[in-house]
Amino acid sequence: MKLQRRVVVTGLGLVSPIGNDVNSSWDACTNGISGITTFDNKIENSPVTIGGRVKDLDFSSYLDPKDSRRLDTFIQYGVIAASQAINDSGFLDSATDLNRVGVNFGSGIGGIETIENNHKLFLEKGYRKVSPFFVPGSIINMTSGFISIKFGLRGSNMSTVTACSSGSHSIGLAARSIAYGESDVMVAGGSEMASTPLAISGFIAARALSTSKNPQTASRPWDIDRDGFVLSDGAGALILEELDHAIKRKATIHGEVIGFGMSSDAFHMTAPPENGEGAALSMTNAIDDAGISRDEVDYINAHGTSTPLGDLAEATAMKSVFKNNVPSVSSTKSMTGHTLGAAGAIESIFSILAINKGIIPPTINLDNQDPRCDLDFTANVAKEANIKIAMNNSFGFGGTNSTLIFKKYT
Repeated sequence: MKLQRRVVVTGLGLVSPIGNDVNSSWDACTNGISGITTFDNKIENSPVTIGGRVKDLDFSSYLDPKDSRRLDTFIQYGVIAASQAINDSGFLDSATDLNRVGVNFGSGIGGIETIENNHKLFLEKGYRKVSPFFVPGSIINMTSGFISIKFGLRGSNMSTVTACSSGSHSIGLAARSIAYGESDVMVAGGSEMASTPLAISGFIAARALSTSKNPQTASRPWDIDRDGFVLSDGAGALILEELDHAIKRKATIHGEVIGFGMSSDAFHMTAPPENGEGAALSMTNAIDDAGISRDEVDYINAHGTSTPLGDLAEATAMKSVFKNNVPSVSSTKSMTGHTLGAAGAIESIFSILAINKGIIPPTINLDNQDPRCDLDFTANVAKEANIKIAMNNSFGFGGTNSTLIFKKYT
């Protein structure tokens, strides 16, 4: 980055539809295992009956039951992912100055489950039955706040809310906080639990979701038969750290954050322009920030949501940026579904693991590739590759775009 201090990744934590930690999620991801299932969304005559739910998560290993009752599920997912990442990093076991450890944890939707439940109580039984924890237990910044409280982190405490790019923006802004000298360590990421009747109904009304009845094949980025994204839940957390600080305490370094780019489509509330110019600008800004050439990017973990317009716009944007030398691409959303504000964090972890493991995850269900999206999308089977630099894209409603670039640490 065009900054004074190098930023490395020393901890990873993950809760997803394909696993409740980093290792299980990565194993499912590289083996092309879908986490999408059929479930009862409690919507009468719903055209959408599938989603990516978190399964068999042991909340009690991370949270006191009292706190679980008070906090919306999206907050709990975020705290659990952050707990895993902090444990992986081990910075609490060192002489780290907690005044210089901050948190930036985002979400796109926030505590809609708690909002729905308390609204129902209000309508049925009156205001006296609304929980005193309704507001603090549902607001988006409580994920960052509770992580800070739980671990005694007294640095900056904030949340970034930019729809489906929230997790990515949180990581990029956290990295800049370290690079600018404001922090030594940051807990960064995103979380989401929006598989609720009201949220699903809203996405149905917007015609954004897949109506496929086959959960395993519904998420199919760049396939000619794609018909919308699959709504999913989860959280991803990264521990970002100033390089010298990490070296001094002999931390394991998973990778380095070298570039961060942002842009706006300035076009439409929910749709990208067909030429993908906003996405292209975000990628270009990240490349410029990293100080690398386009040819140095070895892998792109794409936004790739499985929407007809979005997939085409991103493919067009990648061709615009990389010309005739677009690197290998894949969409891990083909397995996880779209976790909205958590997506950028979850997919940043997959990008870092792709670098370290030398494996590009597949885009599953890509059986009949859209001829307009004529790139190497790593169809259906993972492949080995020498990856030194990986890019991750996240784009959101409102035309907000974010791109992160990670590098193998040497």
